[in-house]
Amino acid sequence: MELSGIFTAFGLSASAGLNAYIPLLIVGLAARYTNLLHLSSPWDTLANPWILLMLCILVIIEMLADTTPIVNHINDVVQTVIRPAAGAIAFAANANIISDVHPAIALGMGLLVAGTVHVAKAGALRPAVTATTAGAGNVPVSMAEDITSAMLSIVAIVLPILVGTLLIVAGAFIIYWLYRRANRATT
Repeated sequence: MELSGIFTAFGLSASAGLNAYIPLLIVGLAARYTNLLHLSSPWDTLANPWILLMLCILVIIEMLADTTPIVNHINDVVQTVIRPAAGAIAFAANANIISDVHPAIALGMGLLVAGTVHVAKAGALRPAVTATTAGAGNVPVSMAEDITSAMLSIVAIVLPILVGTLLIVAGAFIIYWLYRRANRATT
């Protein structure tokens, strides 16, 4: 049970790096309407109907802002603070089943995971898409990011072991890629 809670927390915080509000909305809905998640205080506030309504509105606003070429860059600057914070909340809310994890560590881990995903998205992926497609690729890429965020959030809750496996494979791939890149630079 403890390991699956960690995998859920990592998956949700990673998805917050793509869209801050989707994982929080999915956590709130899952806690309110299913038995898949049981949030303890103060995280149970995510299941409040007014918070769920606010999260729905914020998801729509972010989706609209993220599909407009100039507005999406402004949104990414604003989201540089919001996405890591949302990742921290998602991680801490779902790591609460693990009694050995200090809340500050859980918040820090969520902050780092969501922040890393956000930096990769906003600092590398999105500017490249905008530059190579003159902004025409922003809408499909934004939609793909939102779908990925939603699917990752759902899978993190329903099949956390799958998220753990994906995280390990992705981590191994990144380490391999960095290793190969370093070796190319020396030869």
